[in-house]
Amino acid sequence: MKFYLLSVILLFTIITGCSPSEPAKAEWALALHGGAGTISKEMPDSLKEAYYDGLREALRVGEIILREGGSALDAVEQVVRRLEDNPLFNAGKGAVFTLEGTHELDAAIMDGSTLAAGAVTGLTTVKNPVSLVRMIMEESPHIFFSGAGAETFADMTGVERVENSYFFTENRYRQWQRTQTGEATLLNDQENSIAGPLFTEGEKFGTVGAVALDKNGNLAAATSTGGMTNKQFGRVGDVPIIGSGTYANSLVAVSATGWGEQIMRNVSAATIANYMEFRNTSLENAMRFVLNERLNPGDAGFVAVDREGNISMQMNTAGMYRGAVNSLGERSVMIWEEE
Repeated sequence: MKFYLLSVILLFTIITGCSPSEPAKAEWALALHGGAGTISKEMPDSLKEAYYDGLREALRVGEIILREGGSALDAVEQVVRRLEDNPLFNAGKGAVFTLEGTHELDAAIMDGSTLAAGAVTGLTTVKNPVSLVRMIMEESPHIFFSGAGAETFADMTGVERVENSYFFTENRYRQWQRTQTGEATLLNDQENSIAGPLFTEGEKFGTVGAVALDKNGNLAAATSTGGMTNKQFGRVGDVPIIGSGTYANSLVAVSATGWGEQIMRNVSAATIANYMEFRNTSLENAMRFVLNERLNPGDAGFVAVDREGNISMQMNTAGMYRGAVNSLGERSVMIWEEE
């Protein structure tokens, strides 16, 4: 009997690569977000399901890439592209309006294996900013382009271009109109993707992002946003600031959403990574430290994955559109804390 048990344990260890007392390690993992804030549970079921469906569809895109041995960079780019194309979210199609009544887009991507990164702010004609920042990272000696310079770099690439009016949606226009008539004030940052005033309360934040670990052990992060409703000329949020809203190294990949100024003040994404490294602690602990000790309630949410395949999705807001999947078959799509 003892010999039989030892044989079973040995066989389990050979197959899974870990002992029976250790949890199986994910070969690949993916997490995404679509914005955080005070999201009312009174939203219609049809709208709630539309958000769930949008998150599930984006997860499936990344899952296929990672399952078939694709890179973490490919996964986060394609996941964020799918979210940029979904008008429910404040990135790409469906981006919020600036003070001048136009759309200006920010994005960033980072390769954890090399610390290579690409970022843009103030884009006005690029359909999928996340693909442009991938090109900046891989084809330019620079990391960060802004405004007219970003558009000029885009002219040198094959990225799809659109008229600025492409980003228009009726819900975003109504939100912007309320700021013009005094019915709503300029929001702290990245307005949430909820349709209309009935289904939101308090501060509303919106951004999309993804983090991934691939089968080769590489990590990557990407984030994209339309910024804040009624933002002033030249305003830059946390998303394209490497280390603030987007960061990846050999230890962890992080994407943030929330009040950009607060996230920038605390260099939040890099602080999570540094806390893990220098305190030799878990991703969960590092994220709790930033949310509870560095940021204020209601400021932000994060999704992250570490090199062991551990995923953390936490926020100090009432809700965050988020989802995750890994090679072990674990899968979730959530909006509120208690799900």
